[in-house]
Amino acid sequence: MASSLTKDSSPTPGEKTFFGHPRGMATLFMTEMWERFSWYGMRGILVLYLVAGVLDGPLQGREALAASIYGVYNAVVYMAAMPGGWIADRLWGARKAVLVGGIVIALGHYTLAIPSDTAFFAGLVLIAAGTGLLKPNISAMVGGLYEGQSSARRDAGFTLFYMAINIGAMAAPLAVGYLGENVNWHLGFSVAGIGMTLAVVQYVLGSRHLGDVGKEPGTPATPEEKRTALRRVLLWGGLAVAALAVDVLLGTYDIEHIVNVLAVLGIVVPVVYFTAIYRNPALTAADRPKIQAFVWFFATAVLFWLIYDQSGSLLTLFADNKTDRVIGGWEFPASWYQSVNPAMVIVLAPLFATLWVKLAQRNREPSTPMKFALAMLLIGGSFAIMGLAGAAAANSETGKVTIFWLLSVYLVQTLGEMCLSPVGLSLSTKLAPKQFVGQIMGLWFLATATGNALNGWVTKLNEPLGDAAYYSMWAAVAIAAGLTFMMAGKRIRALMGDVR
Repeated sequence: MASSLTKDSSPTPGEKTFFGHPRGMATLFMTEMWERFSWYGMRGILVLYLVAGVLDGPLQGREALAASIYGVYNAVVYMAAMPGGWIADRLWGARKAVLVGGIVIALGHYTLAIPSDTAFFAGLVLIAAGTGLLKPNISAMVGGLYEGQSSARRDAGFTLFYMAINIGAMAAPLAVGYLGENVNWHLGFSVAGIGMTLAVVQYVLGSRHLGDVGKEPGTPATPEEKRTALRRVLLWGGLAVAALAVDVLLGTYDIEHIVNVLAVLGIVVPVVYFTAIYRNPALTAADRPKIQAFVWFFATAVLFWLIYDQSGSLLTLFADNKTDRVIGGWEFPASWYQSVNPAMVIVLAPLFATLWVKLAQRNREPSTPMKFALAMLLIGGSFAIMGLAGAAAANSETGKVTIFWLLSVYLVQTLGEMCLSPVGLSLSTKLAPKQFVGQIMGLWFLATATGNALNGWVTKLNEPLGDAAYYSMWAAVAIAAGLTFMMAGKRIRALMGDVR
């Protein structure tokens, strides 16, 4: 049982395990798998649906705006992890936050299934709010299962958890993508809702295996802190509604206004949040250098996700318009490409988990900064391949390239992802002071938000620059960042203190 965890790195004799890990991992694994099925299913067809069924105007303009909306929406979802982490840390505890979040996400997907533009955007809001509650807190609960255990076993546990994400992510575009593109968009969204309903059911049934993990908030808020938080929510929410109302009444409303505001928020919010945590009197002198180290990892992750998450926008449009998808006379849906990366992760995740443990046993495991540097070099290499693919498409008689270009891109990106994402999840729980675990996990996901918020702007450069120049530019930026992080590794390790 999860409540019988010991300080040793191995399970106690007779303890029920899940592939050698705490039994509670099975509950969180299955919940995350179905939640990711619902999320990646919806996300896999979002840009294509916006272009085909929501936006108006010339095709190129619709594609550019859809890519911007996609990036900023991803940013909003991950920004919601910050209040979601605060609610768990200060009000409900992670256990309740995950349950409520799952229910709200399911309602959001079912709302998307209603054939109405108003219902569509309302569904997106519900999904963003629910994901903000669920995503950081289920990861924090995984960390709680490994309290007091070895760093290598915790990293292996997070890599196993990462497989759950990718099993759901692999299956979702195949089912939701096919139904959405070939049958009915809203039927695809409803299937994503069924997946989220299964996640909630699994979570409720399996919660008995979690012991006391996530039951109580780490630092319960005082009544005055609760009132202050409520006043701030009402104030900023009221200002947002008022600004939107004025824009509509003046007749100047444009969806790009919302895109731009949210992109700015994606940059401002992490700066404000890092400052607030660093100045918090509850933060000890021993923890302050660790927060400084976390800033380095955060900034690097922002650039990584800025590049990586273009797979759901520009790379999906590239797959739809510039890739030959015909096999045996049948053209498979463009959204199916979104299953390639998670399928590769499923194959590679156990290999990487074993590799890190074996290297740790021999005292040869790369440091966390080195893993992040390798991730940046690899993500840069993936966009160097995309630059070549763009040039090949431009010089092709058909204007299309073979499927092997994108398959190569996804392979290199997956290798980079395995060096950064599960490692970053584990690192966040290790660097975080106990009273800030949920919020630090929220900050880790906020790196994805900031990268996607910037995508609301940078993806617009693709059309004027062209594929070859655009992708090559970001390849050069990422490789330079990887080399910089490598050179700064010694300084970062010093800030991390006893965390490895």
